[in-house]
Amino acid sequence: LLMGYEITRDLPLRDIEIETPMGRMNAKTISGKKLAIVPILRAGIGMVDGLLSLLPVAKVGHIGLYRDPETLEPVEYYCKMPPDIANRDVFIVDPMLATGGSASAAITFIKKRYGCTRIRLLNLIAAPEGIARVQEDHPDVDIYLAALDDDLNERKYILPGLGDAGDRIFGTK
Repeated sequence: LLMGYEITRDLPLRDIEIETPMGRMNAKTISGKKLAIVPILRAGIGMVDGLLSLLPVAKVGHIGLYRDPETLEPVEYYCKMPPDIANRDVFIVDPMLATGGSASAAITFIKKRYGCTRIRLLNLIAAPEGIARVQEDHPDVDIYLAALDDDLNERKYILPGLGDAGDRIFGTK
């Protein structure tokens, strides 16, 4: 939720009139394109509720990727997007940005298959290698982080990091 404020702070706003329990007032609301939140499954799903509490009208898509244990390259296994995803600002969310392979693949996929042009990436923890990969592959995508850790170990996990984010969120290990 807190990072949601950062990722949305430059979105255009417009004035609307709303009814409060005490009377009518003018307030701000997001204007321009509609929004979409796209978690990279499975760990990214843990970030969706916080963003939806800030952006309740956003639609949610899902992209499933896993890292092949031999090649360490991302493999897509699932994708479901709102039908009008090309007309939305897309926030791709995943707690960890390690090598950048999954994030870059998700961005490429959404650009090529759906024609999305306004994409932001939201991660909690990243390694410099992941940031460099996404910036090289997608210089038009802004990356938002809560923490930048030191580097990657031999298994390509972030150091010091927090281990497998999906296992931590869902208690599977």
